[in-house]
Amino acid sequence: MVDNVSMISMFFLSGLNETKNHRFTLFCLTLLCYCVILLVNISIIVTIILDKNLHEPMYILLCTFCMNGLYGTAGFYPKFLWDLLSPVHVISYSGCLLQAQVMYSFACSDLSILSVMAYDRYVAICRPLQYHSIMSKQRLVRLVCFSWLTPFCIIATNISLTSRFKLCSPYIARIFCVNWIIVKLACFPAETVVNSIVAYITILIYVFHGFFIVWSYMYLIKTYVNSIEKRAKFMQTCVPHLISLLTFLVTILFDVMNMRFGSKDVPQTLQNFAAIEFLVIPPILNPLIYGFKLTKIRNRILSYITFKMK
Repeated sequence: MVDNVSMISMFFLSGLNETKNHRFTLFCLTLLCYCVILLVNISIIVTIILDKNLHEPMYILLCTFCMNGLYGTAGFYPKFLWDLLSPVHVISYSGCLLQAQVMYSFACSDLSILSVMAYDRYVAICRPLQYHSIMSKQRLVRLVCFSWLTPFCIIATNISLTSRFKLCSPYIARIFCVNWIIVKLACFPAETVVNSIVAYITILIYVFHGFFIVWSYMYLIKTYVNSIEKRAKFMQTCVPHLISLLTFLVTILFDVMNMRFGSKDVPQTLQNFAAIEFLVIPPILNPLIYGFKLTKIRNRILSYITFKMK
């Protein structure tokens, strides 16, 4: 029997079963949300690319941040919009693994990029005279590659370990694929020990990222809060990063707590909202925060809008 059920080629997603009466409303709201995400992120990316005055490490990292937001949301919204219009919510086995790869690597890359941003702000404020020599183009390229490729490879390792299992059920009680749920479907739980070890190592790596970010900003606050000039610089360039970090941590923590400790008595709609928070709030909020807070970007976007209206 195990041999029969292990040949799973499709998964059934049951997270939308309780929303049949509100599909069209959810579709319209989701489409609007995705369009806003595309608009605000592409606006920041295009503004930075077109304006040579913004070709500085801080803005290039911001451009990378927005590109990562587009990458992560592309792994969820098109499929979710299709499911809202479809009577059957299925995804292929390979498609499920790919979606898990995209979503997990997106979340980890976000934290990596925030870590690099924290390092950039530390150098800019604490070692301003050496900033351009430390944050050279070569080092910036290496840091950007680190923030994208390292999470991708780490998550790919987790996903490849998952792909070797024989599975005993094709049903996933979520609206998108999650690696740890696929692992729970394994016919032989004893085989998942290696996955658990690698997963905990991955968690420790990115917890360290979080501690590094918190430490760097605490150091900046403690060292330069009494300097009016550097306090102004901190408020201008670091506060958006802190807000982005806080938003990211809250949304991810909410989802993790829901996955690990969520009760079956919690309505499915609330569980769905908890699951997709990190795909809704940060991709919209982050570009808006940077767009309004960073003067150069705000002025450039306003000049484009004014020019178009003339």
